[in-house]
Amino acid sequence: MTNTTYFNRRFFLATTAATSLLLGAGSVAAAEPIKVAGIYTVPVEQQWVSRIHKAALTAQERGDLEYTFSENVSNTDYARVMREYAEAGNTLIIGEVFGAEQEAREVAADYPSVAFLMGSSFKEDAALPNFAVFDNYIQDASYLSGIIAGSMTSSGKIGMVGGFPIPEVNRLMHAFMAGALEMNPDIQFQVSFIGSWFDPPKAKETAFAMIENGADVLYAERFGVSDAAKEKGILAIGNVIDTQADYPDTVVASAIWNFEPTLDTAIAAVQGDSFVAADYGVYSFMSQGGTELAPLGTFEGKIPAAALELVAKREAEIKSGAFSVTINDEEPSSS
Repeated sequence: MTNTTYFNRRFFLATTAATSLLLGAGSVAAAEPIKVAGIYTVPVEQQWVSRIHKAALTAQERGDLEYTFSENVSNTDYARVMREYAEAGNTLIIGEVFGAEQEAREVAADYPSVAFLMGSSFKEDAALPNFAVFDNYIQDASYLSGIIAGSMTSSGKIGMVGGFPIPEVNRLMHAFMAGALEMNPDIQFQVSFIGSWFDPPKAKETAFAMIENGADVLYAERFGVSDAAKEKGILAIGNVIDTQADYPDTVVASAIWNFEPTLDTAIAAVQGDSFVAADYGVYSFMSQGGTELAPLGTFEGKIPAAALELVAKREAEIKSGAFSVTINDEEPSSS
């Protein structure tokens, strides 16, 4: 992924007949394993990609697919790698094309018998029936983690360090901020983007500056932020993965992305010869099991009761449909 003009486009969930068909898809049925290839522009240990990789390994372990992958693929090389995997007989190709949207769709058009499930800031296109899109719509859990952050700040200042201001990141930050403000309407936010998906040193230095400016809780959208929080003895909120084991005195809570519902639906569609162009973003919602708040672990008993009560209330309402977290893809700003 890279900072491109695509940032100005907004990615909304489409209510289409194709999506309706997807919502009716059941669990993965017993069938011959399909060949699946993953193409990633960053190392597989990077937060976002690690969740896709984990889901693929899980599906492989249960016998639903044969999985291979390439990591650290540049945007300029992405289309070539897609073609190589398509030529190699892979039935489903997964990855993230945020910085190679046009090229990726051109490749998909050349291989109509191959299913492509790609992280994208754009919608699906009915004219390209074998190209489905997804993104990590984990705003539900991000909102809940914001409630906890709002209850844990003493200074009333929270620092937020992100990669790029694309919809995927923006919506999570806005949800987090909304949760924090519900708990404490006087909170001020410092928001900064480092212009990279994987630059822990830069993220760390950005976080240090926020701490010097009074932030005592940090939103760690990128690796490196929790390191700064740990060194300075303040708190952090994680994103996409649970890193509390590595930062037991620092990471209070994390919004977790579970890619399994997304991938399992795609596998079932490929096995059932029913894969179509659709928006798989809905499978990241809490109601679909696509996101959850990580266990409090070392912070059990250290979070104010009022915050935990509000988290429990909102979580139940989100799952029942009584409460919806606003999806705001606009770039957030400091306050």
